[in-house]
Amino acid sequence: MQKADGMNYAPEFCGVTEKVVGPGEFTFSVIGLDHGHIYAMTNGLLEAGATLRQVYDPDEAKVQAFLSRYPQGRKAESEEEILYSDVSLVASAIRPDKRGPLAVRAMEAGKHCFVDKPGFLTMDDLEKIRDTRNRTGKKYYIYFGERVHVEGAVCTEKLIRSGAVGRVLNVTNLAPHRLNPPSRPDWFWDCSKNGTILIDIGSHQIEQFLTYSGSKTAKITCASMKNFSNPDHPGFFDYGDCMLEGDSGASCFFKVDWFTPDGMGAWGDGRTFVTGTKGCIEIRKYIDVGRSTDADHVYFTDSEGEHLIEAHGKYGFPYFGAIILDCINNTDLAIEPEKTLEAMRLAIEASETVLRRRYHER
Repeated sequence: MQKADGMNYAPEFCGVTEKVVGPGEFTFSVIGLDHGHIYAMTNGLLEAGATLRQVYDPDEAKVQAFLSRYPQGRKAESEEEILYSDVSLVASAIRPDKRGPLAVRAMEAGKHCFVDKPGFLTMDDLEKIRDTRNRTGKKYYIYFGERVHVEGAVCTEKLIRSGAVGRVLNVTNLAPHRLNPPSRPDWFWDCSKNGTILIDIGSHQIEQFLTYSGSKTAKITCASMKNFSNPDHPGFFDYGDCMLEGDSGASCFFKVDWFTPDGMGAWGDGRTFVTGTKGCIEIRKYIDVGRSTDADHVYFTDSEGEHLIEAHGKYGFPYFGAIILDCINNTDLAIEPEKTLEAMRLAIEASETVLRRRYHER
């Protein structure tokens, strides 16, 4: 599995995968191949037992590349061919500004929906998705991969739920990414099409905070975005940070940027720190700089001492199986539906707060 390019990072579980359904029991198709995360999303669903039916994208080269990886799928001639088929779920990594409208169309057509992050870019999209979800009864999921597709993060959630750290007081996320400009499509640099850095990468961090702290909502206390090194793209932001306070009483700080050095062996040295009343956790998600190129190192301290959990290959990715079972049984085991929307709402609010301030300063 390549780790140099985050856009095409597609984890695969190296242990024994637990399939929650048999062949053909839960089917999905793919619409939109604009971002490489669709490969990660597809891997997760297939490993949990889902069956891939069709794929559609107007770019024939992207479709053929996808089918070469997943030959069990078939090419669809149009989006409508998939929307009005009998598949259970539509997965998509279409361009971010198109994800909200596609999710509405998919749910209106009777399909559950699973989109890459950011799931949508505007508050108007949020309300339309919430209304459509509630009215149709269909499930809506976002691929927040930095939590659901990282075994160190899965391990950390289990530790927190077991009470190992006591009450969570603070979550701090450091999420640098590698920019790799030649690989980026034109829409990547346009915030109206891709979202700002606080929406794109920041939504990951907010979702982790809500999950780990048990907060149902939060308020933005501080946020900033800068463009330090991309003068050719004046509307682009390559750095952002944000502070939040959850209704649980826990606080959060996160930093996101596009400054991963070329010499690093992973696309980003992603780290999460959890401080609780009884213990502390650090996740070194993708690499342990200068020590190991392996992923999923969980450092945990409590009253008993210091612990290192090498989580890779041991915890799997239960989120994907939970999605399938939720769609079948009408449960909400994978994630609380409102938390998905709240993470995006807060990311959009943080971004809009910064943009309004910049406008007024001018």
